[in-house]
Amino acid sequence: MLSVKNLEKSYTTGNRTYTVLKGISFSVAKGEFVAVMGPSGSGKSTLLNCISCYIPFEKGRITLGGQELSSLTPEQLASVRNEKLGFVFQDFMLLDGLSVRENILVPRIIRQNVDKEGERYADQLMELFGISHIRNKYPAEISGGERQRTAVARSLINHPLMLLADEPTGNLDSTSSRIVIESFENARQNLDATIFMVTHDSFSASFCDRVILLKDGNIYRQLEKNIQTRSAFHDTLLNAIKEMSGDM
Repeated sequence: MLSVKNLEKSYTTGNRTYTVLKGISFSVAKGEFVAVMGPSGSGKSTLLNCISCYIPFEKGRITLGGQELSSLTPEQLASVRNEKLGFVFQDFMLLDGLSVRENILVPRIIRQNVDKEGERYADQLMELFGISHIRNKYPAEISGGERQRTAVARSLINHPLMLLADEPTGNLDSTSSRIVIESFENARQNLDATIFMVTHDSFSASFCDRVILLKDGNIYRQLEKNIQTRSAFHDTLLNAIKEMSGDM
C-alpha cells in the first residue's frame, strides 16, 4: 500500500543545512495499523508531511497504491490528498458552522460528489463510530472524543487508500483516547482501512500492529505486536523507548 525508500529531507537555515530524515525506508501493507514514535526532532512530523505531499523531499521515493508521488504535478498531488488519503489531526479541524453529518461529508462536497451513496456511507460511518445520536449537533456542542470520531469518519468518506493520523489523541483524556483508538480498530476490522499514525502516546501505539521508532532522522527499531497481548506489547514498547533514550 505504502512504500518509502531511502527518503531524505533537509532544511536550510542561513548558511546551515540540517538533515531531518536520513535515508528512511519502510512499507505499510493494506489493512495494517502502524505507529511512528520518537523524541522531539526525530523527524516524525516531517515524515508525515512528506507522505501527505505537503512538503517536498530531496531524495528517495514514496509510492502509494503503486503510484510514485514525486512524479506528480501540484494538481495531481491535491487530488491524491483529497481522494486517496484521509487525514485525522490533533485539533480535529472540523468546521464550526456545519453539523457532524455535514462535516463528515465535506470531502465529498469538495469533489462535488454528495450523492445518495455518499449520504448512506456517512450514516454507516456514524453508526460504526457511535455518533449517530449527535449527527445534527455542531462541534461546539459535543465532546473532544466525539469531535475526533467525527474526524475519523470524515477521513474515510472518500474510501481512501490510507489514513494519516497526526497525534490524534493529543488533546484527549485517557478515556476519550481509548475510544478514538478503538475507532481506528473498527475502521480496520470493518472497512479494511490502512492507518499510519504519528503519536507520542505509548498506550495508543500499543494497539497497533507495528511501531516504528525514530531517532535523529533514522529508524532506530521496528517493533511488531505479533501474538503479544496489548498489555505485553505496551511493556515491550516502553522498554524499547527507554533503551532508545539511553535509560537502560
